[in-house]
Amino acid sequence: MYTPVTAEAHPYLHTLGVQFGTCPAGQARTLLPLTASHMNSWGITHGGVLMTLLDVSMANAARSLVGDERGVVTVEMKTTFLQPGGVADANIEAFASVVFQSTTMCFCEAEIRDGERLIAKASGTFKYLKIANSAAQLRRMCR
Repeated sequence: MYTPVTAEAHPYLHTLGVQFGTCPAGQARTLLPLTASHMNSWGITHGGVLMTLLDVSMANAARSLVGDERGVVTVEMKTTFLQPGGVADANIEAFASVVFQSTTMCFCEAEIRDGERLIAKASGTFKYLKIANSAAQLRRMCR
């Protein structure tokens, strides 16, 4: 079962049409029903869309192991594109899991599939942050 992301929770993911699935702690499932707006000039899913889905899936897996008082930010991410992405009107799914967790960092892996077809794999490093004031601190760093 998947639940659409709300605009209040995450405007960018809502705009993309991302949906979160339920999983055990340390894992995450993410669904994206593809539309024409997700396609590149060749009519296949844009690589940036695939990377977004991999990133948010790994972040959700990492965050599932800590309480709601902590968030995560991506420190590093590597993506390998194995086959062309899906086409409009298909559904692609990302599956992520935690490989290792420390008190301040989390290491994850993820993959995207279009049905049985493996499209891309990724690994990422995520840093845990305290939720209180995190958004304000990040905005100050961007100035």
